[in-house]
Amino acid sequence: MTARIVASLLAAVFVIGGVFLRSDSTGVNFRIADQLAMIGIGLLLAGGVLMLTRPRVRVGARGVVVRNILGDNEFQWKDVRGISFPDKKSWARLELAHDEYVPMMAIRSNDKLYAAAAMDRFRELGAEYTRDNAA
Repeated sequence: MTARIVASLLAAVFVIGGVFLRSDSTGVNFRIADQLAMIGIGLLLAGGVLMLTRPRVRVGARGVVVRNILGDNEFQWKDVRGISFPDKKSWARLELAHDEYVPMMAIRSNDKLYAAAAMDRFRELGAEYTRDNAA
């Protein structure tokens, strides 16, 4: 919610600034291209802020899909060793085979109780799906 508000404010400030850029008599000659560039920069910044809302974790019978800011990664249950929250880290991580891991930006440490509930739910679903696959 906060990211959407910040993105909206950024876009609004830059659009309003771009529209009224020419009406000021500062001695600088602003053109239409300058106004459009100002609006474009604001929209790009707002889009960048909205990219922070992309992280997701999906748990299903086939495995785990982790989406961070860019791209999705899918892992089968046979490759997943668990989930952890290392000390002083900002987000949880998916522990994989061969001592590898993938950060899960959707589960952040500053979410406190929500993060703990998400970790518990992940473990419940993981136990259910790996038990079903073993049978």
